[in-house]
Amino acid sequence: MNSIVSFFHRAYRLYYDGFRNMTLGRTLWAVIIVKLIIIFAILKVFFFPNFIGQHAEKGEEAEFVAGEVLERGAEGQTLDGSNY
Repeated sequence: MNSIVSFFHRAYRLYYDGFRNMTLGRTLWAVIIVKLIIIFAILKVFFFPNFIGQHAEKGEEAEFVAGEVLERGAEGQTLDGSNY
């Protein structure tokens, strides 16, 4: 048990010391965080509407998705609307 705790403690200290002593890395992490915020917060709101929420009844989302998948599969359509 003590070796497991020691392993996690050593791993924590490794990452702690590494992040504490970074100079260029802090700037890169800041850029990564800003990009993730842009991707997940801004782009989702404007470019990915809540299609299922707009077309399915409350509590019937699973049935709506299953029906759409089966219906489109039976028609021979792909998700972009083209036929295969």
